Amino acid sequence: MSGSKKMTLRVQSSEGTTRVEALDTDVTSRLFERVYETLRLNTFGFALYKDRAKKEEITSSKSRQLRDYGLQHGDMLYLSSVNGTVLFDQPSTSSAEVKIKPQEQSEAGPSSVEPSSSATKSNLPVEDEVDLELYRLPGTIQRQRDEKLCRHNSKGCCVHCSPLEPWDEGYLKEHNIKHMSFHSYLRKMTSGKFITLDELSCKIKPGCKEHPPWPRGICSSCQPGAVTLNRQPYRHVDNVLLEHAAPVDRFLAYWRATGHQRIGLLYGQYERHPDVPLGIRARVAAVYEPAQECSRDAVRLCADERGALAAALAARLRLRPVGWLFTDLLPLDLAAATVKSLRGVDTHFLSAQECIMAGHFQNEHPNACRHASSGYFGSKFVTVCVTGDSNNQIHLEGYQVSGQCQALVRDGILLPTRDAPDLGYIRDCSPQQYVPDVYYKERDAYGNEVGVSAKRLPVAYLLVDVPCGVAPTTQQPTFSPRATFPPANRPLQRHVQSLRALHCHLQEAPSFLDAVSDFHVLLYMASNEALPLTLEQLQPLLDAVLARDAAAAEAWRGAPHAATLLRLARAADESEAAGEARAGAEAGGADAAVWTCPLCTFHNAAPMDACEMCAMPRNAM
Repeated sequence: MSGSKKMTLRVQSSEGTTRVEALDTDVTSRLFERVYETLRLNTFGFALYKDRAKKEEITSSKSRQLRDYGLQHGDMLYLSSVNGTVLFDQPSTSSAEVKIKPQEQSEAGPSSVEPSSSATKSNLPVEDEVDLELYRLPGTIQRQRDEKLCRHNSKGCCVHCSPLEPWDEGYLKEHNIKHMSFHSYLRKMTSGKFITLDELSCKIKPGCKEHPPWPRGICSSCQPGAVTLNRQPYRHVDNVLLEHAAPVDRFLAYWRATGHQRIGLLYGQYERHPDVPLGIRARVAAVYEPAQECSRDAVRLCADERGALAAALAARLRLRPVGWLFTDLLPLDLAAATVKSLRGVDTHFLSAQECIMAGHFQNEHPNACRHASSGYFGSKFVTVCVTGDSNNQIHLEGYQVSGQCQALVRDGILLPTRDAPDLGYIRDCSPQQYVPDVYYKERDAYGNEVGVSAKRLPVAYLLVDVPCGVAPTTQQPTFSPRATFPPANRPLQRHVQSLRALHCHLQEAPSFLDAVSDFHVLLYMASNEALPLTLEQLQPLLDAVLARDAAAAEAWRGAPHAATLLRLARAADESEAAGEARAGAEAGGADAAVWTCPLCTFHNAAPMDACEMCAMPRNAM
C-alpha cells in the first residue's frame, strides 16, 4: 500500500512479551485481531494501552489508524483484561488428577461419576399447587344439548353442543372475560406441538469472543434484537378476591387519619377460578404494611426489620405474598365521604413509575413453569390500586404488567417521565449500557398498523387488568373480620402496637380464638420487645387458628411462655391506667384550687369566698 510503513510492535501481557507485525495505516480493530491471533487469546475482552499506568488507551475502531495514536516501530503496548476476563486458556488438570484404574472403574460403576437423576430434578423450580391441579384438568368447556338446534338424542353430540376449547373467543366475549388465562394460552400454544417459552432479554449476550466488549465492539450474535411491544393476550391471575373487606378498611384507616398515601403487601393463596376456563384467582387473607415514609403525594419504602419475620409467619399459616396494593386518594367532600376520580381512560390507569414498581415486584416473584427454558416465565404477583371511581367512591382496581414490561424493568431501560404519568421513557444507548430499539404498534390516519418508536411509551401497552372483589360472607375467612389490633409500622397515635393495646384487644374480643385470629396480633407476639415468642412457640396457636379450634387456643394460652406474655400485657395496661388516673387527679386538683367568677370571669384562689374583682359571692355561682 502506498505511503504505508511496516512496523513491529511489542505487546506485554501476563504471559510475557510478544511481537506483532502491522502497518501504520492499519485501523486499530485490525491490531486487536492480530493481538488476538498471535497471543492465542480465548476472548476479545482485553484492552491495549500505550503506557504501563494504563492511562492512554487504544480503542478498537474501524476508522482510526495506528499512526493516529503516534505508534512507531518498536513501541511497547500493554495488554490488560476487562472486568477480570480470563484471556488465556488454563491447562486442564482433570486427566492428570482424576484417574480410575480399569478394575476400580468396574467396581465404582457409572453412578460414581454421573449425576443422579434425582439430583438433577431437584434443581428444577417447583410449580405451584394450583398449576399442577390445572395441568391435570382437560380444560374443555362443556356445553349442554341445545333443544332448538341439536337434532340428536341425549347421548349424541354435534357442533352446537360439543365442548369448546378454553381459549374460545366467542365464549370469552359472551362471558365478558377480557383475557384468556395463562393455562388456556399454554393449551393453545401446545396443541399438537412442543413449545419452549423464553423471556425477553434486552442485554448483550455475555461471553462473545468475536470482538472486544461493548462499547468497543458488538456483533449480530450477541446483540439483542429490536423489541416490538404487543398487548399481552393472557394473564397469569384472573381475579383478586378479598376474604372480607376488613383488611382493606383497616389499611385505609391510616389514610383517613392522616391523608397520606400507603403501601401494603397482600398475603394469601392462589386457587382455581371457577368462572374462567383454567383460570387462577388470588385469595387475599391479610394486608401487611412494610416500613415506609408516607406523604400526601408519595410513598418511600424503607428497610423493614419485620419483613422477613412476617413472611415466615405467613408461610406457617399457609399464606404467601400474592400482590401489593397502594392508595391514590384525595378527599372531595368529607361530609359525603367522597374522593376525587383521578384515573381513567382520559388520564391513566397506572403511572409509569407504578408500572416500574409492579415490574420490580413481579420480577421478585417469578412464576415457575415447566415450558420455560429457564424454569420461570412471567409472574402471578398482582397490583391493586385503591382510588376513586367515576362516582367518586373508593374502589379497587387490579392490574399486572406484561412479561415484556418485566424485561424492560429487569434490564433497567424503562424510566418514568416527569410531565406525563401515562408515558414511560426508554433509556438512551450509552457506553455503559447498550439499549436495543423499542417500538410499539398503532394505527395511522389511513387505518394501517405501523411501528412507532417507543422513546416515549404509552404504558397502557404494558398493562393487563385484573378484576377485584370481596368474597361472600357465607365463606369462612382465615382471620377474624372483627379484628381491630393496629398493624405494624404505623408511627401514629392510637395506631401504635403495644402490650396495653394487646391486652385491650384480648379483653374486647368475644373469645380468645377470635382475638388471636389476626395476622397483626400474631406478628406482634413474635416481634414485641418485652417477650418475643419464637415461631416454634407460636406454632400450636397457629394450628389452632387454621383449624378454628377454640380448645387448642385456650390450651396454648395456659403455656408458660404465653401466660408470661399475657401477664406482661395486663401489667402494662394496669400501669398505664394508673398513670392516667394520677394525671387526671392532679389536673382535677389544680382545677379545684382555682374557681372562675361567672360574672367577670376572674380566676380566684380556692380560699376566697368572694371574687376579688367584682365581689361576687362564690356560693352565688
